[in-house]
Amino acid sequence: MVLLQLDPFLNELTSMFEKSKDKGSVWVTLKRSSLKSKLQKRKLSSAGESIEYRCLIRATDAKKTISTSVGAKDHLRFQASYATILKAHMTALKKRERKDRKKSTEAEMKEGTSTTTSKPTKKL
Repeated sequence: MVLLQLDPFLNELTSMFEKSKDKGSVWVTLKRSSLKSKLQKRKLSSAGESIEYRCLIRATDAKKTISTSVGAKDHLRFQASYATILKAHMTALKKRERKDRKKSTEAEMKEGTSTTTSKPTKKL
């Protein structure tokens, strides 16, 4: 995993979306992080110091993983840039199949069979 600055991360994310336009996926995850170990966090909290949390953003296309860390003062700029990238690549976004789709079709089939069991009417 490569920890990049904000602008190189956004450029690399754009190239990931471009490469996966026809085939493939890009996974983006966001997580709250302080970028400190548990021991460092305990020392800071026992000393009464506040811990500055940041947003750790990771992106992967199964071949390459990149990440960046965004602080509170840069989050609006990142959010706007990320939204622009997503809007530019909306045509490549695909809806994932839901796992419970099979269950819903089975339920519809059961309902369909119960309505077709009524007696047919004869035409005279």
